[in-house]
Amino acid sequence: MSKTLSIREYFSYFKDKRLINIFIFGMSSGFPWVLIGSVMSAWLKDEGLSRSMIGLFGIVFGAYSINFLWSPLIDRTKLPFLYKWLGQRRSWILFCQSFILLGTLLLAGLDLKANLALVAALCLLIAIASATQDIAIDAFRIDALGENESHKATAAAAMATSGWWSGYALLGAIPFYMADIPSIDWPQVYYFLSAIMLLLMSCVFWAKEPESNREAVHAELERVYLEKLAASKQTPLTKTLAWLAVTVVDPFKTFFAKNGVKTALALLAFIFLFKIGEAFLARMSIVFYKEVGFSNTQIANYSKLGTGLITIVFAFLGSIFNHKYGIVKGLFISGVAMAASNLMFSWIALAGPQEHLYAMAIVVDGFTQAWSLVAMVAFISMLCDRAFSATHYALLASLGNLGRTLLSSYSGVVIDDWLAGNWSLFFILTALMVLPSLIFLYLIRHKLYQLERNYHQNT
Repeated sequence: MSKTLSIREYFSYFKDKRLINIFIFGMSSGFPWVLIGSVMSAWLKDEGLSRSMIGLFGIVFGAYSINFLWSPLIDRTKLPFLYKWLGQRRSWILFCQSFILLGTLLLAGLDLKANLALVAALCLLIAIASATQDIAIDAFRIDALGENESHKATAAAAMATSGWWSGYALLGAIPFYMADIPSIDWPQVYYFLSAIMLLLMSCVFWAKEPESNREAVHAELERVYLEKLAASKQTPLTKTLAWLAVTVVDPFKTFFAKNGVKTALALLAFIFLFKIGEAFLARMSIVFYKEVGFSNTQIANYSKLGTGLITIVFAFLGSIFNHKYGIVKGLFISGVAMAASNLMFSWIALAGPQEHLYAMAIVVDGFTQAWSLVAMVAFISMLCDRAFSATHYALLASLGNLGRTLLSSYSGVVIDDWLAGNWSLFFILTALMVLPSLIFLYLIRHKLYQLERNYHQNT
């Protein structure tokens, strides 16, 4: 890893068209969280649903936690017609985006209170399609850079992070501005969001499918399995068994063989623990802002537009730090920042809707989001084998998403039933949730430093 690279030279990486494509796909990855996350939470709140119900609605995000189960199919299955036209990665991205668009259009035509079960089902459809899209987008990013271009990994992570937040926060601010216009209701907002989704879909055609030797590696592995099966016993299912072995078994076998069982389990545990506290905060943040007294316009100004812009700026600054001093040190810093960010929201809960405190909290939160995401994206990418990039990234990212999705769905229950509506105590609790991951990170730091050195040895 180069430590003498000037800032000017480092920023020259961002002229690479491949990184621009990564940014655009990052927007496509972040935007569905607007549809079924922040905007849906605001709509549910305005319809009078309880905090517990709004929190439980987040169970649909569980799709992001289990998408590794079908991620091998994204590596191996070729979609009819679309594959020849767009290639493996882009065909899956466009296919998934079609279902996201369909779900958004159907949500726009529903009476939320009268069709709550159907709304939840459509949110689940969008979540599954989005989680599947993320598998293909993450694989596209990893495949886009050559094996001798690991020096661009943090730049690519910064573009993915800033793209995600542009889709989630900058585009996500628009519906909150619209919601404060008396003549516009939430269904009309969703029709507008459908138009944005259609525009994002068109971006698939601008990107170039990355080159990969993935199919050659898979073919060789299948050949080995076929020889072994043929030597033992010929059956009509020989080819099917070989295909399943390469598709389902080898991605996980390769990951544990590459890192060793103990280190692999340690890595999985750290990734699971790292962002649980932040996830609990994020799930209930919109509900908190509205309850404490902030308007939809203020939420758009600070939590969407402000957070988005600050996150994008810090994403690039964080990528410079991670490139110069290492991804592991970047993870330490972002973990401490996460705890500080959560404590800022506890202060707002005590002081009330004071805009200067809101602004301070957003600055700290933006730094946290950017630094942690850049470090984590680069870290997980470092652990992936290129022959199974979709499966490996989905497996690792899904563990991080488990706290962010399934566990955080109970955040409303925690604030209502455990803490009797005490928001200040809730945010203190979320700050403490960061500590176990930092302790764990410290204990396995030497193994992580070694992995990082190995990753950059070809640069």
